[in-house]
Amino acid sequence: MIERYQLSERSACLLAGVSRTAYRYQPVTRGDKPLRERLKILATEYPRYGYLLLHALLKAEGLVINKKHTYRLYTEENLQVRTKKRKKLQRARIPMMVPTRVNQPWSMDFVSDQLSHGRRFRILNIVDDYSHEMVGQLVSVSISGMQVARFLTQLAQTRPLPQSITCDNGTEYTSKAMFFWSRDNQVKLNFIQPGKPTQNAFIESLNGKFRNECLNQHWFRSLSEATYEINRWREHYNNVRPHSSLNYLTSVAYATKAA
Repeated sequence: MIERYQLSERSACLLAGVSRTAYRYQPVTRGDKPLRERLKILATEYPRYGYLLLHALLKAEGLVINKKHTYRLYTEENLQVRTKKRKKLQRARIPMMVPTRVNQPWSMDFVSDQLSHGRRFRILNIVDDYSHEMVGQLVSVSISGMQVARFLTQLAQTRPLPQSITCDNGTEYTSKAMFFWSRDNQVKLNFIQPGKPTQNAFIESLNGKFRNECLNQHWFRSLSEATYEINRWREHYNNVRPHSSLNYLTSVAYATKAA
């Protein structure tokens, strides 16, 4: 109307029902190039992280504030993680013990993998149910009940033992060595029902993250190389990786805050 009918800006905006402020607005382009580059670097380094975890890492570095901004760049760069649709099964719910402090209950379970030449090895994962901190990992070709008891004794030298440890009914946990260790250290072993892994949900969740973010991302040539990479991942998991269930704090920071 201004160009064709030579109306004034005030008259044209009044007829069109547009405010003069909106008409004069000039969009300001954001300098997102450094943020995009850092986002792509983090997505390459941690390929199984979704945009919320990447946003938490960027926020910790002071590069972004609004998660919607991160999500827009995340989708524009086609960084989405593909996930498989899971079937929803209806099962009877069994109430779980809700931890209220650090070192109250722990959970432990085994994860297996294989080296590049096909030899299999096992990892014993132990997690603090309250802070989600990876308490320790034992890597070996074969792990007996006596080795589990010895490893728990070693952990007791650096932190207090919990009141109880949740585990399945594997022979390593039901062995005489674990029975005497539990009695001598006054730590109760909570055995879940056979075929009910959901009763040990804390360690099952951690095992999934461990396999997805560590084991599936590496090809190990030797047991020492596997131990090195697993130790690096545990250090990152405890001190760098944000956890959505902990309000995007790291497990160590959450445990320190709760102390």
